Amino acid sequence: MGTALIILLIAIGLLVVAVLVFFGIYNGLVRARIGSETAWSDIDVQLKRRHDLIPNLVNSVKGYASHEKETLENVVKARESAVGASGVAASGQAEGMLSAALGRLMAVAEAYPDLKANQNFLQLQEELTSTENKIGFARTNYNRMTANYNERLQAIPSNVVASMFNFQKRDLFEIEDPAAREVPEVSF
Repeated sequence: MGTALIILLIAIGLLVVAVLVFFGIYNGLVRARIGSETAWSDIDVQLKRRHDLIPNLVNSVKGYASHEKETLENVVKARESAVGASGVAASGQAEGMLSAALGRLMAVAEAYPDLKANQNFLQLQEELTSTENKIGFARTNYNRMTANYNERLQAIPSNVVASMFNFQKRDLFEIEDPAAREVPEVSF
């Protein structure tokens, strides 16, 4: 009778340890997913700020370079596409196109000395530069958090728990177009 009791206590102890490990893995996956989602929210805030700056920037340039209509329209279209993008992959592609369009807009602005000296334009340029830097930092943080989450989904034993509860892989925030990987030139 003593041996059976010891075996039963060991079995119960192992079951308790297994349940605790299971809960620990599950909670770790949830924390990693929430970290990735929070990091995406940080990017979203900066992208909104960028989107809000663009109409003012376009209007500033429009006053000086009204015959650059195609460039201005391309920026507006790219902004609309970026604002309407949903999901990480679509946002990455749309933001890449917007960055390229902004780069062309800034190149056009170089040809207008009065515009480059305009205080409003200089302030918008500084805000855009600051926002671009914040987007870069937020993207780095999001990709790091998301890579950590995705790694947990594939590593043993957390992959077993992840598949049981249908945890899904998340996309990294990448810019598809190599030309769009360049930060828009905004220095004068």
